[in-house]
Amino acid sequence: MTMTIQRPIINALVAAVFCGIPLLAVPVSAQSTADDFLDRLADPELRNWDVVEADVYQRWQISGSAAADYLLRRGMEAMASEDYAAAYDHLTALTDHAPEFAEGWNARATLFFEQQMYGPAIADIQRVLALEPRHFGALTGLGVMLEDMGNIDGALAAYEAAHAIHPNQPDIRRLLDGLRVQLEGEAL
Repeated sequence: MTMTIQRPIINALVAAVFCGIPLLAVPVSAQSTADDFLDRLADPELRNWDVVEADVYQRWQISGSAAADYLLRRGMEAMASEDYAAAYDHLTALTDHAPEFAEGWNARATLFFEQQMYGPAIADIQRVLALEPRHFGALTGLGVMLEDMGNIDGALAAYEAAHAIHPNQPDIRRLLDGLRVQLEGEAL
């Protein structure tokens, strides 16, 4: 199957991974940081990885500024309702207001990705990864775009990096395995 045939499924998958749509509501604990949970998430034997993943995403979405959190929430709501102009306005205001907040850049990268504007999406992902190098959602989205653009080596590197951070995430594993199968087929 090609990426073009799978585009709607991949778009939904990557948007969920990019934005960190948690499957479970998890209370935020002041004592724990995203780094603590990312360390746990790297354990390939972790049984409750989905709960830990939800904790990571929840912590990434907290900027420490009520205004920035509001802009993120409004941008994500606008994106969910496909009001891309409003989403762009909110998320650009967010990245201007809080340029050190990785999730603001990640949300805007997701917006660009959903519109297949890969250049700006990749530029924003570079900002995300400079601020949060273990952002497996951004790495996964980067891999999807690079694969779609024909940069197979870059896509493989992005998927492998995401998988090293989050070895239990089945969507990352599926993308990585699919690309490896494709590469093995080309090598024959």
